[in-house]
Amino acid sequence: MSPSRRMDPLLRHAQDRQDEVAKELAERQQALDVHQSRLSELRQYAEEYANAQMSTTSAAQLLNRRAFLDRLDNAVEAQSKTVDSNRERVDAERARLLLASRDKQVLEQLAASYRAQEKKAEDRRDQREMDEIGARRVRLAQAAAEGEDA
Repeated sequence: MSPSRRMDPLLRHAQDRQDEVAKELAERQQALDVHQSRLSELRQYAEEYANAQMSTTSAAQLLNRRAFLDRLDNAVEAQSKTVDSNRERVDAERARLLLASRDKQVLEQLAASYRAQEKKAEDRRDQREMDEIGARRVRLAQAAAEGEDA
C-alpha cells in the first residue's frame, strides 16, 4: 500500500475529530447565546422595576421592594458569571477547533507530498518504459536494416 493510501485513515480520523470539535463549539456557542439573552432580559427587568413608580410607600413595601431589587441584582450578577464562564468555554472550544484544523491541514499536506512523490516516481517509470520501447524499436529497425543489407 502506498504511503498516501496509508494516510487515508489518519485523514478521516482528523476530519472526524475536527467535525466533533466544531459540533461541540456550536453547542457551546448556542448555550452562550441563551445565557446572554437571559442576562439581557434580567437586566432589562431589573432596570424597569427599579425605575417603576410606586403609589403607596409604606415602610414594609419599601423594604420588600429593596429586598426584591437586591435579589434581582444577585440574579444579574450570577447570570453574568454564567455568561463569562460560557464565554470561556466557547473560547476554549474555538482554540480546540483551531488545533484540530491545523492537525488535519498538516496531514493533508503530508498526504499531498506523498502523492506528489508517488506521481513523480510513476512518471519516471512511464518515461523509462517509453525510452525502452523507443530503444527496442531502434534496435529492431537496425536489425532489419542489417538483414536487408546482407
